[in-house]
Amino acid sequence: MKQSFTLRGVAFSALFAALVVVFGYISIPLGFTPVPITLQTLAVMLAGGLLGARYGFFSMMLVVVLTALGLPLLQGKGGIATLLGPTGGYVVMWPFAALLIGLVVGKIRSQSFGGTVLVFLAMACFGSLLLYVTGVPWLAQSLNLPMTKALAAGFYPYIPGDMIKAFAATIVTVSLRRAFPQERLTGAGHYQAQQ
Repeated sequence: MKQSFTLRGVAFSALFAALVVVFGYISIPLGFTPVPITLQTLAVMLAGGLLGARYGFFSMMLVVVLTALGLPLLQGKGGIATLLGPTGGYVVMWPFAALLIGLVVGKIRSQSFGGTVLVFLAMACFGSLLLYVTGVPWLAQSLNLPMTKALAAGFYPYIPGDMIKAFAATIVTVSLRRAFPQERLTGAGHYQAQQ
């Protein structure tokens, strides 16, 4: 049966999109690379983990589309030029990261240690490592760097922090899903019950 978006789901999607924007201002610039350390990927992970695949994707796509339209959502910058800049390869993958996290986490029903480990692996693989698949090559292309230098500037320094963010996202997601399951946040269960 075809489902439409719920008002509650759209509202929470907008909230998580805003969280990405706010987390972008918590930034640590590194002198040797244009890619700062931010908490934005933490918001991407949480969007997928808490909102699920559909609304997680929608929330991150909101950020990408509104940025492309010129809204200054990424550290005060917006427009197509921002998405085509050195960090654009990471940003355009955010909706797909949230989508994949939502798909995997939504299938994990166990609150056991094993279930928590699977949530962490989903966060780390899709909320972190997947972003480098497009992010690093785009960084290399936009700055005309060899891939070895692009990896040093846009991958290696971020792995420890990404693992910490994946761990934090796992703890928050596993804890909040007990009190606020995805259906409650998005209103999907209420929608289905009235069909």
